[in-house]
Amino acid sequence: MKIAIEGCAHGELQQIYNTIDLIEKRDNIKVDLLICCGDFQATRNNEDLLTMAVPPKYRQMCTFHKYYTGELVAPILTIFIGGNHEASNHLQELSYGGWAAPNIYYMGLAGVINVGGIRIGGISGIYKSNDYMRGRHEKQPYTEQTKRSIYHIRQLEVFRLKQLKQPIDIMLSHDWPQGIENHGNLKQLLKYKPFFETDIKEGKLGSKPTRELLDELKPKYWFSAHLHCKFAAIVNHTSDDNEETEKRCTKFLSLDKCLPNKRFLQILDIPHDDSKSINLMYDIEWLTILHLTNHLLNTNSNMYYLPGPTASERFDFTPTEEEKTAVLEMFSHDLRIPNNFITLENYKSKTNPQTTNFCEKLCIDDPLALLLGQWSRSNLTENEHEMDSTFSSFVNSTMCSNNEDEIEDTEKSSEKLTMSPFILPEPKNDSTYSNINENSFLNNCSSITVPNTSIEKSDEDIHQSQDADVNNVVNIEENNITTKKFLKRRNYQQTYDDDCE
Repeated sequence: MKIAIEGCAHGELQQIYNTIDLIEKRDNIKVDLLICCGDFQATRNNEDLLTMAVPPKYRQMCTFHKYYTGELVAPILTIFIGGNHEASNHLQELSYGGWAAPNIYYMGLAGVINVGGIRIGGISGIYKSNDYMRGRHEKQPYTEQTKRSIYHIRQLEVFRLKQLKQPIDIMLSHDWPQGIENHGNLKQLLKYKPFFETDIKEGKLGSKPTRELLDELKPKYWFSAHLHCKFAAIVNHTSDDNEETEKRCTKFLSLDKCLPNKRFLQILDIPHDDSKSINLMYDIEWLTILHLTNHLLNTNSNMYYLPGPTASERFDFTPTEEEKTAVLEMFSHDLRIPNNFITLENYKSKTNPQTTNFCEKLCIDDPLALLLGQWSRSNLTENEHEMDSTFSSFVNSTMCSNNEDEIEDTEKSSEKLTMSPFILPEPKNDSTYSNINENSFLNNCSSITVPNTSIEKSDEDIHQSQDADVNNVVNIEENNITTKKFLKRRNYQQTYDDDCE
């Protein structure tokens, strides 16, 4: 399967497709899948433009709306994650993923899908420590603050991804994992981006949570964008399992934004299971994790803790075979992602029918509908009297507060549970990665020779491109995809920002 990897799209979808078409004709190949690593800017109308956290001079409709309305048709199956310059109101409708336009699929706040036997995971947004432990509280009309905090990743998405134990082939994030620069040509990077040096010395370049995911999930590939430069690296992972050392590695590649003379596109030739069609499929392990952790969803602005080993409730949500089978039955053993795209004119509510149908089928909450008071939880609460004993109804066990009076009072209470740190057990080692020629990967990712395409520039920061090459990469192993009663959602009460650090 030939996969085109795109850095920051910045709304120039038509130019990206045109560039791929040029490469296909030049090299006599056919690209099967396009992956975009954020700043996709899926703006449908002028209202969407106003929700983007960008200076007014960069608020341009660009070309996505043509694919949304059907004026143009996406020639390649396209998947993308969110960045820090997005039409937030549009993407908020699709918290768990969905079709942003025909043949263009958004992976949601975090998600895992399967394409032709290749397992792809992703997390949207960028890391900001001030918002990381808060709930998903933002809703329209956005303030200047919430317009930005809405694209900050939260601990729940990272927590859920850490439950994965089956191997991930490709992982996507908008910003880089922290410390990734030390695994590639740092000297060359600083020559191109000298102002990175201060952040690198202070440990501020990249995201801490995505680095944790990199170390735990150990995917074969990790693709990013955000920093507007091309950078390749190899991360070697070693672990001990049954006294045998297992060596695995991750090939990391970050790409530039869609502009002329920028290295924004890379084409990888990745073998896949020929018996599987190149269609989008849900991932049963991920669906089960969403189902099992629905009770941890928080739609308030307070900071809170997720369960850890010291809590008197379940903290490891790696699904059992019984739990996965139960979820598979919810989907009638059909994991194909339905082609149920619907345009804005055809639904009047602020929630998207795609998300509503998905949440009802999986028996989980729609975060946006909860915020808007439009979500009926009757189908989620009918078995509350049979809830698992691991559920903790003590709100104080999850709240993070610095109010001294409150702390004194709760210390005297015999019913208060100890606050649990955000820690998970070490993941299992489920697969062995084959040896990889590291120098070959780094060298291939460093050199690109693609003819220029003449394109008019309308703004200094948002535009198209020319750049791509074809690399041969290692085999992608197909993972087996094949859940239990849900837990009552925690009653996270609202607290004020000045109660928390």
